[in-house]
Amino acid sequence: MEALFTVNNLWILVATCFVFIMHLGFASLEAGFVQRKNVVNILFKNSMIISIGLLTYYVVGYNLMYPGDDFAGGFIGRFAPMDWAAGSVADYAAAAEGGSTYTGYSDFIFQGMFAATCATIVSGAVAERIKLVPFLIFATIFVALSYPITGMWHWGGGWLAEMGFYDFAGSTLVHAAGGFAALAAIILLGARRGKYKKNGQITAIPGHSMPLAAIGVFLLWFGWYGFNGGSVLSADPNGVSLVFVTTSLAAAAGGVAAFFVAYAMFRSYDLSMVLNGILGGLVGITAGADQMSGMDAILIGAIAGVIIPFSIVFFDKTLKLDDPVGATSVHGICGIWGTLAVGIFGDMAGGGQLVTQLIGVAAIGAFSFVTAFGIMGALKAVMGIRVDEEEEIKGLDIGEHDMHAYTLSKEDGIFQLTSEG
Repeated sequence: MEALFTVNNLWILVATCFVFIMHLGFASLEAGFVQRKNVVNILFKNSMIISIGLLTYYVVGYNLMYPGDDFAGGFIGRFAPMDWAAGSVADYAAAAEGGSTYTGYSDFIFQGMFAATCATIVSGAVAERIKLVPFLIFATIFVALSYPITGMWHWGGGWLAEMGFYDFAGSTLVHAAGGFAALAAIILLGARRGKYKKNGQITAIPGHSMPLAAIGVFLLWFGWYGFNGGSVLSADPNGVSLVFVTTSLAAAAGGVAAFFVAYAMFRSYDLSMVLNGILGGLVGITAGADQMSGMDAILIGAIAGVIIPFSIVFFDKTLKLDDPVGATSVHGICGIWGTLAVGIFGDMAGGGQLVTQLIGVAAIGAFSFVTAFGIMGALKAVMGIRVDEEEEIKGLDIGEHDMHAYTLSKEDGIFQLTSEG
């Protein structure tokens, strides 16, 4: 029993490292999808988000999300720091006999890595025009309060768990929650300067480095093995292996489907759509990765990949909502699809389960949207959330950080790169 407990606990810690790498993936992806005059700003925000996420999750988020079996509340947990003494396990054999597979410390650090992801999703959507300090305040409040409250509704034993809602690793609890928060933020923030012309023309603002964006997506795919695989919450051979396979198949199907649909729509081989299709497949399978067959996973991923081009065009051209990285489509819309897919393909598939899944998506999405809108709206009224026109033209790297991302000296025999987009 002691050896089994140790192996299970070790796998949770290894999976935690995988999820941590996802933050490097997000940083790389977002940096690649923005203009080079805003790269330092994106990297700064991603560096701060993981730091803010871990600290706030320790101080308030963990107990707010996991209040314990003796807590009677179904809608909100406890406002208290993590119980440090409860993190350790003195008798591994007794813990294993009681059904535990890891220490409280492992649980905290694994879940803490998830917590920061919501704010990271918002970071990419509001890129290139948001003020740094208001964004960091928003991220702190959202990660400390909104994410743990909705997380408690299912993972903490709250009212959605009692209803039978199912979200294995967070298609809605992490991704759609972040996607809806991103939607609220970009509505309040407005589009980047020059994106939408008065005559109705839409100006494409391409990212400065597709290689960096591609590296980010592959890092995210790699990290997703910990995101989904660690959510088995043990090193169960069949459970972890199944999740690895379904995660991989859905990602692959998402990329292929996005490739075909994007070509049919634009008559070009659009790398950005394929990259977002892969991510859409990953987000889509996350809610039911432990329940699906191989063909189920392929169908879920493929449908997510089909959704991506249509959703991105809808937000961009129809609603005229400027999202530089497609976060609202990848995380919000595909998160909804993945959660509903549990009611279509999962072990408890059926009309009743599908309705339950829909209730969960609507409740979490609405709470996240309203909370994010309220926080960002208050910040907009009190201190402003958007940089001025001159700073946006010049670039946030100079305006906010007084540095370039790619400053190289002529003495090195390399031309100096400018900060212009």
